[in-house]
Amino acid sequence: MTGRRYSRSTFFPIFTRPVKRATALSAGALAACAALTAGCGVIPGATGSSGDDPIKVMTWAPENTNATNKPGMPAMAAAYARWINAHGGINGRKLKVLYCNDHNDSVEAAKCAQRAVDENVVAVVGSYSQFGDTYLAPLESAGIPYIGGYGVTNDEFTSVTSYPVNGGQPTLLAGLGKALAANCGPVTLVRPDSIAGDELPPLLDSGLKSGGHTPADDLLAAEDSTEYGIPSERALQASTKDPVKKGCVVPALGERTDTFMDSFRRAREDFPSVKTATVLGSVDQTVINSTGGANSPYEGSYITGWYPVTSDARWNRMKKVINEEAFGDNRIDPADAGVQTTWIAYTVLKAVLERIGTGEVSADTVRRTLDDGLKVTTGGLTPTLQWQRYTGKLAGVGFARLVNAHVTLQVVREGRLVSAKNGGVADVTTTLENADLG
Repeated sequence: MTGRRYSRSTFFPIFTRPVKRATALSAGALAACAALTAGCGVIPGATGSSGDDPIKVMTWAPENTNATNKPGMPAMAAAYARWINAHGGINGRKLKVLYCNDHNDSVEAAKCAQRAVDENVVAVVGSYSQFGDTYLAPLESAGIPYIGGYGVTNDEFTSVTSYPVNGGQPTLLAGLGKALAANCGPVTLVRPDSIAGDELPPLLDSGLKSGGHTPADDLLAAEDSTEYGIPSERALQASTKDPVKKGCVVPALGERTDTFMDSFRRAREDFPSVKTATVLGSVDQTVINSTGGANSPYEGSYITGWYPVTSDARWNRMKKVINEEAFGDNRIDPADAGVQTTWIAYTVLKAVLERIGTGEVSADTVRRTLDDGLKVTTGGLTPTLQWQRYTGKLAGVGFARLVNAHVTLQVVREGRLVSAKNGGVADVTTTLENADLG
């Protein structure tokens, strides 16, 4: 990979084996962290008032940037806090949520982390940032737990202060490969020509291999292209080489997946029929709606996700809270994986605080409670979550903190994401254990 341009992908982080990271930022970076940013503040409606001091936490996510924006995550945090406080708080104490905008920038992410330290929050909860290499060091130094990150960085699955609630990109790709093994002829992966993109084929292939399928054809494409006519034709050529079994094309280009699919829709008219598949994050219900619904190029596509489909009754409680506390707030889409992750992360926090009871609530007691084997149920949205001091089953392949390797298989049918036939929850722990991620 010598000489290759480094490119940070919106959805596809660099998944490498963990390396030793310094426990504190450099003096220069710490100086940059010292000032509060204009994007940081208290979420309106989420502050405590009377009684004992409120329990203070932080949620961060990028907003108003030219890249990934996740405004629904802090909005969900605000709604959750209002709901908790309207029902007497937790053990009689109010929940106060601070918000910070990391602007999709590494320095700003470090500032958010330093503010969390300065404000003495007990946890950072339900957040999104691509810059684990800058925000986790100050959290680790202060012992502040990072509960329920989106799973966008490898650091979230290696840091001892991270408590992820989903399996991030590794589980989605491994699960997709496992599902496609039984349903596809030749499989073609279309992915970025970048260091981040280099990490995708082994994950997809681990799932294909578990189902007795050959590895996917690995097709590289420019991450910032405005059209993908030639890659579309090459993908179709590779996926239609078996005259008997229908092939599958897997676009994994982050924000450019839509651009690829626009070119692909035109190119596929000149080739035999193929199936398409991708992962949640590249495509969700809002993308399907905006690209034509039932006439969308995603119609019939397989998509792996972390949680049940939005129509599942297990989401009813979250929807009830949104209706009660954030009715009309169009930042909160119940189908958004970020909103769902924030809901689950705050469910974990609530379980921790209830276990602590009337005792001292601090970053130390929250972390100790999590490390002492607390089991958290999420109403069936995830398996029972449990983190302990020792590393998990996936430590050998670089995912020591990954405790939820469950994925769901969904399909776009009549413009809606629904559960695929035989698309129940799949555990890809064994699949990842056997992945060749060297």
